[in-house]
Amino acid sequence: MDFIKTTEQDSKYNHLEKMTLNELLVNINNEDHLVPQAVKKAIPQIEKLTKQIVNRLKNGGKLFYMGAGTSGRLGVLDASECPPTFGVSSDLVFGIIAGGEKAIRQAVENAEDSKTQGWIDLQNHNVSKKDVVIGIAASGTTPYVISALEKCNQNNIITGCITCNESSPLAKTAQFPIEVTVESEFLTGSSRMKAGTAQKLVLNMISTSTMIQLGKVKGNKMVDMQLSNSKLIKRGTQMIVNELNISDSEAKTLLLKFKNVRNAIENYNGN
Repeated sequence: MDFIKTTEQDSKYNHLEKMTLNELLVNINNEDHLVPQAVKKAIPQIEKLTKQIVNRLKNGGKLFYMGAGTSGRLGVLDASECPPTFGVSSDLVFGIIAGGEKAIRQAVENAEDSKTQGWIDLQNHNVSKKDVVIGIAASGTTPYVISALEKCNQNNIITGCITCNESSPLAKTAQFPIEVTVESEFLTGSSRMKAGTAQKLVLNMISTSTMIQLGKVKGNKMVDMQLSNSKLIKRGTQMIVNELNISDSEAKTLLLKFKNVRNAIENYNGN
């Protein structure tokens, strides 16, 4: 199959500037409704990659996301949410973006075009054969990401990808590709929209299901979450109240003593 960038194809909508505000919002929302169905079709691919991630992390490995622009920022976002949500180390899931920290907030010229910097960035974070590296690129053509995955393959590091074009160079490079084909954007070529939404949904699925498989959730609760604000302390206190049938004050004392919900419950002696 010839590679076609469906994410870059002309929008099915035209004369956007002539639409009313309501028409703009309704049409954007109509397009957004198509994204979950595209993700659903990719679940078998998502499952294959996630199994590899769970296995590697259970055996001392790490998970790296890497991308450029919106894709890179989404990887950084998902990685940064894992420690507060699941109480894991900040280097267990790590997001790398072309252009470094500066690129999180603003575009860095030509950063995504480098064919050497991606592998250098991974080495700077001590990537090893124990790890999994996921390249994220809506187009599936980003040199920074593709070249890094090529080096990973050469060094026996498991590779995956999340892309929104079928049969892209990135998908052909990754050992475990995830292809979520969302077709053209409402605003032609603006892949921060449907493609970005699709990537965020897939990242949510990967990180959340992985952490559940690693035992970081009890029932349906985030029992290892970090107590980083009063809202989470209150939530954790209520979890303990519900689990142990004790008072709010007892539960909060336990929580603050043992630093998270799991430890508080496991160390409660009923006295």
